[in-house]
Amino acid sequence: MRKNQKKKSPQKKRYKIQSGETIDQCMERMKREGYTPIRRTEEPIFQEVKKDGEITYEPVDRTVIFDAVPVKTEH
Repeated sequence: MRKNQKKKSPQKKRYKIQSGETIDQCMERMKREGYTPIRRTEEPIFQEVKKDGEITYEPVDRTVIFDAVPVKTEH
């Protein structure tokens, strides 16, 4: 290995909260896989609504997504 090169570690991973899953359950799933969250984002889910001949988009739900990185182990 060269002087300035670091070992490649697993990259960031995204965890989407599944249907019927709580945030705590998603966090536990991350922990079991060896990841820790670094950011939480929410993405709206829109529904197409036809009103007076016009199509509009209304928010009906949201999706919560966590960005996570591998937990660093101490040796």
